[in-house]
Amino acid sequence: MNATGKFFRWMCVGVSMMMITSAVPGFAASVTVFVGNTNLSGFASDVFVPPSTNINVNDSVIWVWEHIDHSTTSGTNGFPSGLWDSGVYSNSLPHAFTNTFTSAGQFRYYCQTHVAFNMTGLVSVAAVELPPTISITNPPNNATLSAPASFTLAATASDPDGGTVTNVQFFQGATSLGNVATSPYSVPVSNLAAADYAFSAVASDNAGLTGTNAVTIHVVTAVPIVLSAPHFLSPADFQFNYTANAGLSYIIQRASDLKLGNWTTLSTNVAGGSPVLFDDTTASGNPGFYRVGLLPNP
Repeated sequence: MNATGKFFRWMCVGVSMMMITSAVPGFAASVTVFVGNTNLSGFASDVFVPPSTNINVNDSVIWVWEHIDHSTTSGTNGFPSGLWDSGVYSNSLPHAFTNTFTSAGQFRYYCQTHVAFNMTGLVSVAAVELPPTISITNPPNNATLSAPASFTLAATASDPDGGTVTNVQFFQGATSLGNVATSPYSVPVSNLAAADYAFSAVASDNAGLTGTNAVTIHVVTAVPIVLSAPHFLSPADFQFNYTANAGLSYIIQRASDLKLGNWTTLSTNVAGGSPVLFDDTTASGNPGFYRVGLLPNP
């Protein structure tokens, strides 16, 4: 009866360990290793069960004591490596010790009191493949451009797990605009009519993983720029309005003499609506001439 009970106990432990040790890449997991165990004859065994464990980076190993007077100490042949040490535990059970592995490699460990009896273990930590990251840098998401819009669709990409970005493919909607194998990653876009457009960039790495970033832009027909309502608030404060498209960028300049063409830039801004009120607080009583221009698409 007792032997049968112990047999089923061992069977349950084995199934439990198989379920726990199946870590999923990309998700932190915990693996249980039993410290000391009871063999089929009912005697204590100075072993780690299982003696070898496979996990991924950022997973944890939980050592669970089944008998006292054991430790889990990183190192080889009784020489500690200093990565972890539970100390020899000699008090009442249950007891557990956890270590999280943040780097890949082979990590050996032993029991301080039973290393001469070959009570050793191994944790094999595999690096987790991560997809590349990519960000479209031009144009910005939700940017407004003037028609016909021509610009450079550009992106930056990297592989956070130390791999290599093998190429970046650009799309306008579902239509490929081309592949770029090396940085800087960019393709030209030309003559877009007034409408909304979706662009995306897909980075691939040497492990076959991909990362995607997308932006939406708005192309509008620019309204004619008309200056109106000029007036002085004071001799040094002059205001006027100008028509604009919300989201487009404008430049305001002033000159003291049209023949000399000595235009000085007073302001650049993104219009929030139309008309736009401009206030020159550095105006003087001398003659002044103002002009407003639409800046090129980025």
